[in-house]
Amino acid sequence: MQIILVSRARKLPQTLDLANRRLRWKLFALASVAVLACMSAGVALALLVASPRDRSLAEIHALQQEIGQQKAQLGTVREDARRGLDALAVKLGQLQAQSTRLNALGERLAEVGKLDSGEFNFDQQPAVGGVEDASGTAYALPPSLDSGINQLASQFDRQQAQLSALQSLLLDAKIESNLKPTGMPVPGYISSYFGVRADPFDGHSARHTGIDISTPLGTAVHTVAEGMVTFAGVRSGYGKVIEIDHGNGYMTRYAHNSALEVRPGQHVQVGDVVARAGSTGRSTGSHVHFEVWYDGRVVNPLAFVRNHR
Repeated sequence: MQIILVSRARKLPQTLDLANRRLRWKLFALASVAVLACMSAGVALALLVASPRDRSLAEIHALQQEIGQQKAQLGTVREDARRGLDALAVKLGQLQAQSTRLNALGERLAEVGKLDSGEFNFDQQPAVGGVEDASGTAYALPPSLDSGINQLASQFDRQQAQLSALQSLLLDAKIESNLKPTGMPVPGYISSYFGVRADPFDGHSARHTGIDISTPLGTAVHTVAEGMVTFAGVRSGYGKVIEIDHGNGYMTRYAHNSALEVRPGQHVQVGDVVARAGSTGRSTGSHVHFEVWYDGRVVNPLAFVRNHR
């Protein structure tokens, strides 16, 4: 079989004999090269057309991996937050228990302090006021936990105010108690009471302005209230006498002593030794003549010596 090639560049036609083996191999090689070229061009074209989609798929895959990592981190944060909230809930329960104990303690203090029933109520919040502070920064907690914390904070604020008020009342009560004559100045028994009696020397009716407490010679005489010594010396009929001003209109007098242990201007506390019992002045034996004055008037000491702190 022969193929005749006609070319304009050449004047004579060229004849290719396909029976020639060498020629057939050359034509086969040329055809193979042409086919490979076409296939490469097709593959290149396909890659050129598919590359935007492949890039998008790669980006989507990367985003999916990132989202998976963020979900894992979120789960870790959520678990940490849950453990933190559980710890806060436990702490809240402990604080509530402490608050209950504070309430019980405050009520016990009010009872021990012997306050009047209407003077202090631990169940009521003391009246307070003030300008609202709007400068705070808000933050969110789970509603149940936030409510519990706010309630507990208010309860602690109320308890703090109540305990401060109770402390003030107890302190005032203690000061008032210390300044009010209370109890016996010496151990012994009352041998003569306040009021009209027969005079022990002439038998005539006379007004006794105090009480006489029979006690051995030299017995320590104690002040029955805190105050300032205004007189320490000898008065007619009283012998050696101590007078103490306690403030709030109260004054006490301790007479017929054998010795004086304090001086005028000296501050004394409840129970301080101010004298020694004796029988100086107008007296028939060792005793202490005890008087209580209020707002410039002598009053019956019996109501004071029978009281106890």
